Amino acid sequence: MDVNAAGHPLFGGAFSAVLPQPFHDVSDLREIPDNQEVFVHSGTDQSVIVELLEYQAGMSDPDAARYHFEDVASSNGAEGRSEVLSVEPLPLAQLSLTNCASAWALTGLQQVAKFNEQALNTVRVHLVLFRLPQHSTDLLVTFNDPVAIDPSSSSAVGGVSAAASPPWTPEDFNRFLGSLRLHDPGIFG
Repeated sequence: MDVNAAGHPLFGGAFSAVLPQPFHDVSDLREIPDNQEVFVHSGTDQSVIVELLEYQAGMSDPDAARYHFEDVASSNGAEGRSEVLSVEPLPLAQLSLTNCASAWALTGLQQVAKFNEQALNTVRVHLVLFRLPQHSTDLLVTFNDPVAIDPSSSSAVGGVSAAASPPWTPEDFNRFLGSLRLHDPGIFG
């Protein structure tokens, strides 16, 4: 049986989701914070990141999505070089994560440098925020999809065109989102 068909375990099995293929679990390569799961495409610079974050109380759901986008931009060093293109609610009926109060999809662009490089790559960020106020948690899922690679970036060497596997698509990300399930609420403490 394909383990990914039933969903790849996340956070020690507390969650699961169907991951786009092919992927590498970044925790096999380097240390990842306990509140994150990070997966990368095996032939592109695409990534999917799942994070358990503090619930942003006192702000509207769309503002919370923007807050998390800005926080990601700051972490990526994209401050002042990021733009929100859209923020829309996701219909809960399309999701397997049944205990979230609401879900919001944000699409934006960020210009980021890889590692310590000066070259800026343009990345389309698909961010989905699952609001879990009963657990004091915002579950953030981010799909980073590079759309323009600076020729002097290390990403330009062996990039998407040289990939043996096709890049992930927004449909792959939507399949991941639709399959995301909570199995153990004990993860919230």
